[in-house]
Amino acid sequence: MAPKLHARHLRPFLLEALAESRAVALLGARQVGKSTLATDLASNAYPAHLISLDDEATANAAREDPTGFVAGISGPAVIDEVQRAPGLLLAIKQRLDNDPSRGQFLLTGSANILTLPTVADALPGRIEYLNLWPLSQGELHNHSETFIDELFNGRFPQVTGSDVGRGALAEMLVTGGYPELQGRSSRGRSRFFASYVASIIGRDLDDIANVRNTGNVERLLFVIASRSGGLASFHGMATDLGVDTNTARAHTKVLEDLFLVRQLRPWHVNLGSRQIKSPKLHIVDSGLMAYLIGANERRITEDGDLAGPLFESFVAMELLRQADWADEPVQLFHYRDKQQREVDVILERRSGEIVGVEVKAGATPGTRDFAGLRYLRDKLGDRFKAGVVLYTGADTLPFGDRLAAVPARGLWS
Repeated sequence: MAPKLHARHLRPFLLEALAESRAVALLGARQVGKSTLATDLASNAYPAHLISLDDEATANAAREDPTGFVAGISGPAVIDEVQRAPGLLLAIKQRLDNDPSRGQFLLTGSANILTLPTVADALPGRIEYLNLWPLSQGELHNHSETFIDELFNGRFPQVTGSDVGRGALAEMLVTGGYPELQGRSSRGRSRFFASYVASIIGRDLDDIANVRNTGNVERLLFVIASRSGGLASFHGMATDLGVDTNTARAHTKVLEDLFLVRQLRPWHVNLGSRQIKSPKLHIVDSGLMAYLIGANERRITEDGDLAGPLFESFVAMELLRQADWADEPVQLFHYRDKQQREVDVILERRSGEIVGVEVKAGATPGTRDFAGLRYLRDKLGDRFKAGVVLYTGADTLPFGDRLAAVPARGLWS
């Protein structure tokens, strides 16, 4: 049975970009639905010729004569997996320089093509970039999340009677958001992810990086998963792998460029306290992370030390997805200082307004869980709009001025 076609919240923004820009690049990991979305648009809302570089013969032709390949394209075109023939991007640049009309190309890529040496200086100002992530919970439940916008307006999701405990979230966490995995068995998910990781390391890695020992990149992915949600220690990861720190740092960047890992930078502002300046690393999908750390529903239910980082990464990456369709642009950070005050995710608008989200896998929130949020509220004053502790309990509970504990379901429902 074919996977269900889920409506993607990014779709109207993608169409808007095609109407306003000469070309658009839709970037994201393999199997998140880029080709499905692009093909759907090309067949109706954005009539276009569809060209897939996953076809080896087509990719070879594009590599052999990129200028001639682009010259042979008439009318709007979707070029799928463009990173497989990076020389095309220079030829596309020449086309765009000579023709200012909008919506000429929709490019998709399973790697961050901005990092390719042949592309770095070619495309700024000519192509608009959008990212597509695995399905959000709202997309899976067929409604658009407004969690971020509501918090910036000072309103908390009013949830009552939610299922209590980590077990209520376990199946959702181990499934994650890859479209192909919805409805699969535990064994089917494991088979998918084993093949998925092997194919990305064995194939896509060569498209964006010259890595002598690809096995180190694969092992690093497992190491990052075991540390997901924690402060990045490139020295510690290098020690685990038996490589030098610069190699660990460079390979982490490769995994980011493949959209498997996401870095949350530390949020800095002069609050009169020394702040920790290390980023946090997150695996972008909870299902992938669960596979990498060997977690199933039972372990998530029973092992709080394992469930905590998994739940934190899940929330952070759900917020990353939702940020793409928030009313105003927001950036994601984390906060931690030398006094051990921390906030797992900070959302900041260009206006300087702040929302803080702390994540707890327990079902009973307490005053101590709000320490970091209270500190930021008191230091920032009116800039601080709301602080939430997302937890695994039943009801939304007020915890003082602009603070509340919200059940996990409030993130998307």
